[in-house]
Amino acid sequence: MMAPIAGPEGSGAASGAMPGVAKTALGQAPLVPLLGLLALCLIWGLSIPLTKIGLLYFSPMMLAACRYMVAAPFFALLLIGHEFPSRRALLAMAILGIVGIDVGQVTQTLGVARTEASVATVISATIPIFVVLLASWRLRQRLRAAHLIGLGVAMAGIVVVATHGAAHPGSSSWFDVSLPALIGDSLMLLSAASTALYYALSAELALDYPVTVVAAWSSLFGAVLLAPAIPWEAGRSAVAPGVIGIGVVLYLGVLVTVAGLWIWLQSLRLLPVRIVASTQYLQPLIGVSASAALFGEPIGPSFGIGTLLVFIGIAMTAMPQPEN
Repeated sequence: MMAPIAGPEGSGAASGAMPGVAKTALGQAPLVPLLGLLALCLIWGLSIPLTKIGLLYFSPMMLAACRYMVAAPFFALLLIGHEFPSRRALLAMAILGIVGIDVGQVTQTLGVARTEASVATVISATIPIFVVLLASWRLRQRLRAAHLIGLGVAMAGIVVVATHGAAHPGSSSWFDVSLPALIGDSLMLLSAASTALYYALSAELALDYPVTVVAAWSSLFGAVLLAPAIPWEAGRSAVAPGVIGIGVVLYLGVLVTVAGLWIWLQSLRLLPVRIVASTQYLQPLIGVSASAALFGEPIGPSFGIGTLLVFIGIAMTAMPQPEN
């Protein structure tokens, strides 16, 4: 899970700034928030490899549903002390839940089930690119040439990564990609775009409501719609998750979804945004390394080149618009 810094330009999320963000130098940054941010990189970086493990015990729909049902009580606690949103805001948050949770997270889980975890990790890192594109569309702002070039570079990197990671073993063609892997990669791109749309739209709601309120309500709405998948999937086949499967669900629901959000928001409040943003590049590196260690996925030179192209594309796309 890779959270973008930028939202629609012109809002508080545009520059990544949030009220009360510390503008200190790295040497003056508080130690505890820095350690928390590094822990967050590890937590989010391992999310896709552990999702792959969870899929050994659950179907994709049940894993996604169990994750958000575990997270739901914690999100409900976050709402204590906050005013009840208006009907219009609740409707908007429900739509956010459909876009970000029921589409974004479900397609991610389905994609991880069909492609390699290392490839899925790199593709999920493109979320900030889609955020910039969607923010420009919502505000009718022209993209700079560097943004468009960055998009092209990142997409080229994804092609390199996907064709290397998903090619049939022993195939003579470097671009010979299996159909399931191609579907999985496409689902991961859809997940990245849906998650980016969730972030871009939630940034607009966050102008009127606290970010925690928007995230909590949208996640609760998303969880409600996913809940029927649990009895439906359980009725189709026996489920025996064991300790490992339950541990993965708790990790994804409590650490990745709830604790990760809290640490992220605290980091934006207490640390310079440039420091928070720079750590986002650690997450896919952790995910790729974990995938290689856990599943023996090949990480050769072409995979490294493709990953580097994705990072360069993200950096170019995230360049700020010049001030008028």
